[in-house]
Amino acid sequence: MKRFILLLLSLSLVAGIFAGCSSNNSSKDDTGKSGDDVVTLNFFQFKVEIADQLAEMIKEFEAEHPNIKVKLETVGGGADYGAALKAKFASGEHPDIFNNGGFKELELWKEHLADLSDEPWAEHVLPIGKVPMTDEEDGKLYGMPVNLEGYGFIYNKDLFEQAGITEPPTTISELKEAAKKLEAEGITPFSAGYGEWWVIGQHLLNIGFAQQPDPEAFIAGLYDGSEKIVGNAELIKFKEVLDTEINFGNSNPLTTDYNTQVTQFASGKTAMLQQGNWTENMIYEVNPDMDMAFLPIPISDDASADRLPVGVPNNWVLNKNSENLEEAKTFLNWMVSSETGQRFITEEFAFIPAFDNIEPAGLGALGQSILEYSKEDKTIPWTWFMWPDGANKEFAATIQEYAAGRIDYDTVLERFQSTWDNLK
Repeated sequence: MKRFILLLLSLSLVAGIFAGCSSNNSSKDDTGKSGDDVVTLNFFQFKVEIADQLAEMIKEFEAEHPNIKVKLETVGGGADYGAALKAKFASGEHPDIFNNGGFKELELWKEHLADLSDEPWAEHVLPIGKVPMTDEEDGKLYGMPVNLEGYGFIYNKDLFEQAGITEPPTTISELKEAAKKLEAEGITPFSAGYGEWWVIGQHLLNIGFAQQPDPEAFIAGLYDGSEKIVGNAELIKFKEVLDTEINFGNSNPLTTDYNTQVTQFASGKTAMLQQGNWTENMIYEVNPDMDMAFLPIPISDDASADRLPVGVPNNWVLNKNSENLEEAKTFLNWMVSSETGQRFITEEFAFIPAFDNIEPAGLGALGQSILEYSKEDKTIPWTWFMWPDGANKEFAATIQEYAAGRIDYDTVLERFQSTWDNLK
């Protein structure tokens, strides 16, 4: 009997030990997940120019966070990211992390977005970085700015010197004269990528909107009918820069896509490129010794023409219904708070950070050029995020018809007006 009782006690003790081990192995964290669980975040983004560097950064993150995997998918460049994102949500394949441009786009997607107002990084976002993703109604912040970017005409300093251009042009008259000098030297002045809707229907046309005396008031007036595109002085002037780029550009601009446009410039076939600092890595890959900087996209001879459009190009947002929302927040915070993440942002991505706790170290020539314009307060806004949804593509189609010589400029402005009125 004593032996039997001792055997029962021993078995009970062993069972207790196993139960304790089992309990420890399946301990849950605050999210209700086991410590051994590995979650996968679906990261759907559009910046093709940093896709490789982003993949390398993700490897570093996963090494520090073995229980979190990040599946990266990039759709951008010549592809329509917005349409692809809508298709994913329509099919039930909802990414955990994706991009949102803010303003009108925030309104369209707000029901899917997590409130990020109380995240640790939020207090470090520069004022300009909070504007696109702060909802006017509830005051909450729904996105983390990717970076600050600017665009204009990137110019090859060596080719300008070869053509005898000693001072970079800052007005439309000076730009035309520079183009004539380049052409006289057998150099194609512009690399025009009119095959890409966003290059012309978004970035280029933005100049006519952003150069208004009060861009936001003008856009508000277009919505309520108190302002018109037809007859607007700044949009009439926009014809000058459009004609200059078309007349002094590469052959077949309507079939020139993003990659071709950038490669033409990077290989020295053209002297100017209408693009932004996001092309820096791609240009240096083709020509590591490229000496370049930014010119404005002027539409007049006024002093105000010498300005660069600078803004937040896009934002990282989180799907509020994600099962892995906390892990997604961890990833975003690591990206802008850790030493590794900050190094990738400044040195590998060559980004201008939108945070006051990240030093803009390691910027290339284009990033430095944008900083100089910004410090001198010579910037204009990015307004297309305030336009009606889908207007940019219709604007681009109209510009393409004009570039092909099928319509005159009066018709261009009338088409712009019809597009706005039909979509607003």
